Amino acid sequence: MTDRPLRVAMIGQKGYPPIHGGIEKHVAELAARLGPMGIGVDIYSRPHYSADSGPADLEEVQVIKLPSVPTKHLDAITHTVLSTGHALFRQADVVHYHALGPGLLSGIPRWLAGKKTVVTVHGLDWQRDKWGSFATNVLRVGESASVNLPDATIVVSKALREHYLKEHKRGTHYIPNGIVKPVYREPELLVQQGIDGPFVLFVGRLVPEKGCHLLLEAWSRLPGPLRNKYRLVIAGDAGFTPGYVEKLKAMAPKGVEFLGYIHGPLLEELYTNAEMLVLPSTLEGLSITLLEGMSYARCCLVSDIPPNVEAAGGHGVLFTSDDEADLAAKLAATLEDAKLRESLGASGQIHAIEHYSWDRVAQLTADLYREICEK
Repeated sequence: MTDRPLRVAMIGQKGYPPIHGGIEKHVAELAARLGPMGIGVDIYSRPHYSADSGPADLEEVQVIKLPSVPTKHLDAITHTVLSTGHALFRQADVVHYHALGPGLLSGIPRWLAGKKTVVTVHGLDWQRDKWGSFATNVLRVGESASVNLPDATIVVSKALREHYLKEHKRGTHYIPNGIVKPVYREPELLVQQGIDGPFVLFVGRLVPEKGCHLLLEAWSRLPGPLRNKYRLVIAGDAGFTPGYVEKLKAMAPKGVEFLGYIHGPLLEELYTNAEMLVLPSTLEGLSITLLEGMSYARCCLVSDIPPNVEAAGGHGVLFTSDDEADLAAKLAATLEDAKLRESLGASGQIHAIEHYSWDRVAQLTADLYREICEK
């Protein structure tokens, strides 16, 4: 290790600031905390994601914009290739890749420039419905590469850690996602959006594995009085899936509001004022949306996939994954039980605060950087 401060290049995220996306949020929260720990950060960003040139209040963080081919199959890999090439000639001690696809290149900085590399696995991306057979097979190779090419592999959930032990017989570093202190807001912007009554909230990219279609089908099954009393608010937009979004809007019954990508004060208003949060996903790494909803003391209704069960920690309502009828039944029962929502919201908030902290995430990550650089 050199005497100068440690520097890390972050590659794989779409960009900065985190307008949408769990990986983007993860990287931004890390960057904000690593600087004060003596670790500088380069965040590689795609121009189509954000026009922001970087955080003015974080001297140790630099946003580097490089182009990509912004299509479903080429966006991530073209940006990763260019970013990797650029990082080879930077004073980056560690190149930190996020997700399986970008992690395919995690051997290059080691072999060509003697840099240390880390891959964070945010989920098993090859399971996503949007990929065809070729992309799925490439990402399967990426899963194997993620534990064979870098100096260290991080997983964001215990379920992923068990998967790697079982499938690859390899240990990984478990460092989950985190939460920040909630900012409670009166529904001023919501009223401007025409949302002035009780509502149920969905937050996430509108891609098949997030299960928004399942929620809309379940919502249509609710008894009339419940659908008249509550609105369903969808905060999210397409992830190279415009056809799927059009299908969602076509099948949505009256009382469903699509707000598009939401962040900042309006998202804080949504979390503050929602009656409950629904996460019907069939695939997750460790949902930041779920952790954030719990941090606001919202009752969370979630699919029973292992990462959701892990994050909820017994403080949410579970339904059988991909089961429209069970989701509708649990949704109706939870909306009719205000005391249950209040109780689970309160206990879930305590659980989230106790177990998920960005400060702890940053400290564990910084310790790992220093450990591999000293070898």
